[in-house]
Amino acid sequence: MDEEPTTNLTVAKLKALCVLNDLSASGKKSELLQRLLDAGVDRETLGLEVFDEETATFQEAGDETEEPADEPVMLSLEDDDTLTPDEAVEEEEQTPSASEEEEPMLSLDEDEEVLEAEILEADLIDEAPDRSPQPAESEPKTSDTSTVQATTLKEMLQRPQTVAILLTLLILGAGGWYYVNNQLEPFTADSLRYGDRMNYMITGEEDGGKGSFIATGEYVSLVTERLEDATDYCKIKLTFKGESEASITNGGSSELFAQTSDDRLGAVHVRGGQGLSWLAMESQNEMQFTQFDLSGHYPIASTCSEFTTDSTSGQASLTLRTWKELREQVVLATELDVDATLSGDNYQATAFTYGVGGLFGDLEELSPGLGRVVAPIELADFFGNDYITKDATGTSSGWEWRVTGSEKVGSTNMWKVTASHRDIRDFCLGYATMNLWLDADSPWAARQEVDVAISSSDASQSGCSGWQQRGVEAVLPEGELELHHTFDQTSITRGVKTVELGKTYDNRPQANDLNPDSDDLVDWGVDGMHLPDNSSQRAHPLDQAMTCLDNFSSTASGAVTALENDGYIWRAVDAQNGSATDWNISWVATDATAGWLLFSVSGTVAEGLTCEYIAKGTFDDTVAYNRESIPEVLALHDIEARLMDAQRFPSLTDSAALFDTSGPHPETRMGYLVVVPGTGFGIDFGDFLDTNGATTVDVQRSWEDGDADRSFSLLVDATDGRLIGWTSTSVELA
Repeated sequence: MDEEPTTNLTVAKLKALCVLNDLSASGKKSELLQRLLDAGVDRETLGLEVFDEETATFQEAGDETEEPADEPVMLSLEDDDTLTPDEAVEEEEQTPSASEEEEPMLSLDEDEEVLEAEILEADLIDEAPDRSPQPAESEPKTSDTSTVQATTLKEMLQRPQTVAILLTLLILGAGGWYYVNNQLEPFTADSLRYGDRMNYMITGEEDGGKGSFIATGEYVSLVTERLEDATDYCKIKLTFKGESEASITNGGSSELFAQTSDDRLGAVHVRGGQGLSWLAMESQNEMQFTQFDLSGHYPIASTCSEFTTDSTSGQASLTLRTWKELREQVVLATELDVDATLSGDNYQATAFTYGVGGLFGDLEELSPGLGRVVAPIELADFFGNDYITKDATGTSSGWEWRVTGSEKVGSTNMWKVTASHRDIRDFCLGYATMNLWLDADSPWAARQEVDVAISSSDASQSGCSGWQQRGVEAVLPEGELELHHTFDQTSITRGVKTVELGKTYDNRPQANDLNPDSDDLVDWGVDGMHLPDNSSQRAHPLDQAMTCLDNFSSTASGAVTALENDGYIWRAVDAQNGSATDWNISWVATDATAGWLLFSVSGTVAEGLTCEYIAKGTFDDTVAYNRESIPEVLALHDIEARLMDAQRFPSLTDSAALFDTSGPHPETRMGYLVVVPGTGFGIDFGDFLDTNGATTVDVQRSWEDGDADRSFSLLVDATDGRLIGWTSTSVELA
């Protein structure tokens, strides 16, 4: 077996040669040497052999008696130990000459990066004096490489060719550093941490760099419902600009009252639609609009005026909170708080949805994921574990995205991503796009440009098939909606503990805790006339009120005849009127003819009820009749009892809500709605319902509170008692 080759070069010199030859500089001396040999570096350069002028042949380095004067130039990036000569040399050079003391010394740490080129000053001489000690004539020759001294960096710098090489490396090194550090590394989105916080600006392309929101037709209610603005606008435009903050709440130990340990510290507890307690990650976006303008257009004849009629300015704040359950990672609840002051009028509103909600909550059902445009994108939620690199693609909550390349935002190079909402595009609803700039150090998009335009006009549906157009006409509100704005990050603060999603925790609600027992459900659709009520909290429940029907056989014969011949009530709502209760019921007959009846009930069953007919009417459109599809539901009195349970839903029992400790407030109204497959009011509900229909219960209250007009309303799924959401508004005019 061949002996392992030896060299008189130091490890540092071998590493420098590896760097110069684009080889790895890690490993032992023997590994470095073998790596250089394999790369084709000649043996003379590696110090394995030297050229003997007397014999004109190459000799092994260990066979030399003297170090040749014309040793090849070697660049050494050595540490202090390597640059220290042997003891004999140190003794000889203990007293350096004055000229030597003045010579410049350059020390390059092996681990330091060369960041910029420098001009080195050095005394350049043609030949360097041989400072190696010469062996005596009588001293025996030896092959021990320790007697051959390595050229020091100081000696190398005295050679012109060495200086030229060093300057070249410095320049190339600086350029290489600039090039490498301006090439973005691919990354996967970092997980959110409890306590993460990002400040950002909201701007746009409008005058003064404002974002804009435009709504016409039925889309106007997206704003007016939040602000409780009774003005009959046919078009509104909002422009806005301000500073905002996105954050992840860092919950304390008090949030873990049902846990046996602090393993989930940072999470918060939140009640779901069934009133049960869960652990969740709370995200919050606080948007402070220092500039907030609203302009409105009124309808003139059958068209919407092109000229602004009302225009107000002021300030507004919008806070959006979402709670994502730790185990299943689904959005348990969303809360949107709005506080606006416009021309002295103060508007306050809260919309709490058990599930996805917010500003576009109503459209989320039609186009899931659309609500993401109103807040900076959370990268881990949007991209998951996908690799962010050039030309990477993916989908997320209805959005199709692609990494188009890199761009600089300020002084930072970032990946740029374009995203388009697939459903909005494919179903001819318009377009919804986002441009995102991603920084690996930020868990949110560092910059986000949003452009949304949704329309029910025929022009936007020209490329759609017939069935798509019918579907759009059936579910899309009439009118247009546009949203254009930009989020720009100004600062970022990272939390400490990573949010751990996908893990369970103590006392997590189980499936059998969520839904009511089958014995509690009522199948009234078989032969019943209406959803059972039997409330003990309200003076005149629907069951009592329907005993008045015989009194209206002459004044409301259509309703009486329909209900006595297998018709049923698909909509009913009550309202307190002093000591009496007004009931408004909507009925449908077996032939799908339908109408409504308004009457009043007073007195008691024991003393005798007093029934009073008020008004009646018929619907011009047909209403679907389908008893087989009426689902089993909880009775009204059971749903009422759930809602009044302050342990389940504490927000509903309050002076500014629907109930007090003794029952509903006097202004509180309760009703229900049944929708079954079939055509009604020009809509084919068979496209949206399976064989079973849907039943919801709604509770509403409107009242005056000092100078403010207030309202509170909620919606419940009657099939399982789940609270879908509630809203609260307050308007105080100047």
